Amino acid sequence: MSLATETLLSPAALDAAELLNGITGWVEFETPPERPDLIDLLLDHAAAGFAGLPVTITRHPPKDGKGGQLVVTYAPPGCTGKPALMMGHIDTVWEVGTLATRPVRREGDKVFGPGIFDMKAGSYLITEMLRRIAAAGLVPPRPITLMLNGDEETGSHASRGLIEELSRGAAFVLVPEPSFEAPGTVITRRRGISMFKLAATGRSAHAGGSLKEGRSAANEIARHLLEIEALNATEPGSSFNVGVIRGGTRSNVVPESAVIEVDMRSDDAATQQRMFAAILARQPLTADVTLEVTGEINRVPFERSPKVARFYAATQALAAAMEIPMDETWRGGCSDGNISAGLGLPVLDGLGCSGAGAHALHEHILVSTIAPRAALIHNMLMSPAFQAQALDD
Repeated sequence: MSLATETLLSPAALDAAELLNGITGWVEFETPPERPDLIDLLLDHAAAGFAGLPVTITRHPPKDGKGGQLVVTYAPPGCTGKPALMMGHIDTVWEVGTLATRPVRREGDKVFGPGIFDMKAGSYLITEMLRRIAAAGLVPPRPITLMLNGDEETGSHASRGLIEELSRGAAFVLVPEPSFEAPGTVITRRRGISMFKLAATGRSAHAGGSLKEGRSAANEIARHLLEIEALNATEPGSSFNVGVIRGGTRSNVVPESAVIEVDMRSDDAATQQRMFAAILARQPLTADVTLEVTGEINRVPFERSPKVARFYAATQALAAAMEIPMDETWRGGCSDGNISAGLGLPVLDGLGCSGAGAHALHEHILVSTIAPRAALIHNMLMSPAFQAQALDD
């Protein structure tokens, strides 16, 4: 059977107002990642929607005071092979109390709310589409696994092991992070992120009477700051931002210690590894000053591999059959999709609603994109023809 002859779910068959009610219900749970008790309340709410349905539900408790995850698996008789994996996060950058000053509101096609764009809307849609598939007793081509993550905004340190475990067993991964740019756009590439701390230690002295006896850690760290940010002009495959600088005690004291924290983004794994090693290898530039450099690769790049390109081409064909727009873009920001892509999985990201304002006061989604995205997700999970075109298994 081809896409032309399959029966596909049309966006017109979905009630966008009903889906919006579900999305705003999730937004009204405040879920900063450092509050696992509040994360659990939303996970309880999501799990309750599957009550009485033929699914397997697994809860993973918080780790080191962060996160808490929910995994739902639907594997009715008749579906075979590796599962389709959907991953969304439910934590947001917004503190408890934000809703009191910025409640959910609608202005025409835009619905504003803290965390609605990044990424309560997308996480709700993958959860609701799976719930509806299970409630209708539909048999997908392969099992479906849903993971809701509670610590993505702080780097997915608590959930990384689970993400890797689920990804290794999956056929493909769908990530409903927000859709940027024009409606219909998905993400087929993301830069990887590495983080560093450079700590200089010099010798304090009185700035007036003993200046030459001192060794300024601030001067040392400032030289590294300038050299690292100058790499933006010479290393086009990576970007560098010194986002934190600390040091010194008083203006009349030669500073004994100073620290910078660096964010590095890289296009591909080879560039990331090369520049990661280069930053870690930095040495003191000032006599009698020590320098300690530490770092971590938090996310490897999500590259547009041949598997990803094939998966996207099949999604384009599916969207054309549904008569909805489809295009691709790349992002400098990371998602949990980076982890799956780094393991060689075909990943499609940015499947959430279109809108704008991630982590910003004007954060919003476009209501007009809710039903098309929900229908697309449903069809990606249920269409044998799409999956045959998308995968080389």
